[in-house]
Amino acid sequence: MSENNNEKIFEAETCEVCNFKKQKKVLIVVTQADHFEDKHKTKTGLWLEEFAIPYLAFVDEGYDITVATPSGGNAPVDPESENLSENIKWEQAKKALGGTEQLNTVDFTAFDALVLPGGHGPMFDLYNNTTLGKIINDFDERKKLIAAVCHGPAGLLSAQKEGIPFVNGRKLTGFTNDEEYYYKKENLTPFFLEDALKEAGAEFIDSGTGKVTVIEDNNLITGQNFQSSEAFAHAIINWLDRN
Repeated sequence: MSENNNEKIFEAETCEVCNFKKQKKVLIVVTQADHFEDKHKTKTGLWLEEFAIPYLAFVDEGYDITVATPSGGNAPVDPESENLSENIKWEQAKKALGGTEQLNTVDFTAFDALVLPGGHGPMFDLYNNTTLGKIINDFDERKKLIAAVCHGPAGLLSAQKEGIPFVNGRKLTGFTNDEEYYYKKENLTPFFLEDALKEAGAEFIDSGTGKVTVIEDNNLITGQNFQSSEAFAHAIINWLDRN
């Protein structure tokens, strides 16, 4: 084999090594709460768009994705978030909700990003989940990405260190008080997310009802509402590309 051929092979191998990227691993934690605590047991759960759009974007990127819930098994979808025109496009994402991992059995140290989609469900079972709080603290210590959208930031309330909430001093966003009133959920929600985050010391950003808003504060990315799902997914991918 000629010297020139050897040089070409070496260059090709070097190029492959340079372009190699370690596969990113993403842990998505979703709610299992399927109803509000009113006398009619009004249905709630995961808001599908906030899960499906990021999930499918991560699939396209080739990420290794694990979906977990507090107890494992099926994750309920808020019926109000079902969209017949999108069901076929979101079918792969919906299948991933049928057999989730139990959160306290997941080796969370192996992941590059933690993602918390919303729906009102997290305000019932994720806001005080001790395992989730432990995971958030670990991710923050290791400077791994923590991301939450709409009511997903309720899960951030589960984490604190030495009595100081994880969100204290953080710039973030989430579903606003005005949006609760706009969608007529103010009498169903157990608390107002905006108020709870502010009370925990967060610098809460409200861009207006229904406005696409994504806030990045170091290793924390938050989206205001379901309308922000696509921008939220892109922000996560961009962050992981840089880190």
